[in-house]
Amino acid sequence: MDEAFLDLEEVDVELDEALLEAVDEKAFADHRDNRDAAVRDLLDEWLKQRDE
Repeated sequence: MDEAFLDLEEVDVELDEALLEAVDEKAFADHRDNRDAAVRDLLDEWLKQRDE
């Protein structure tokens, strides 16, 4: 992974409607309706998949 981006404090992403619904479903099911936690969890999963 390129470590040049590790010092970023904020990132903007644009989610399509289907992905936003998936985030909301994960937030409701796994994080007591906390969308931020669901996004962090999904981002972590995505980063781990990229490393493989």
